Amino acid sequence: VQLQASGGGLVQPGGSLRLSCAASGSTLGGYEMDWYRQAPGKERELVAHMTEAEITNYSNSVKGRFTISRDTAKNTFYLQMLSLRSEDTAVYSCHVVHTIFRSLNYWGKGTQVTVSS
Repeated sequence: VQLQASGGGLVQPGGSLRLSCAASGSTLGGYEMDWYRQAPGKERELVAHMTEAEITNYSNSVKGRFTISRDTAKNTFYLQMLSLRSEDTAVYSCHVVHTIFRSLNYWGKGTQVTVSS
């Protein structure tokens, strides 16, 4: 599975962005989907997770502001980010792991999100 993340950029505080993670080489069926982020000098953080059954979980820092979703027809999943804050500035990466065969996990190249006025 190859993953291509896109949609990052510069946005003012309070603004919004939608990140996309397009998969190729295999359908996303059977995979759990994640968005991680890593800010300079900080550890990588799991911000959003979706199971194959579309059950979602979020880190406390983004709960209520970020939404993970997927479009099966486009073999793509998304991270909608609202009410962005300066502390959301990070490189965001998408990740998938097979529900059963956990060794099958893949990363997309990160996309930079910068929240600044």
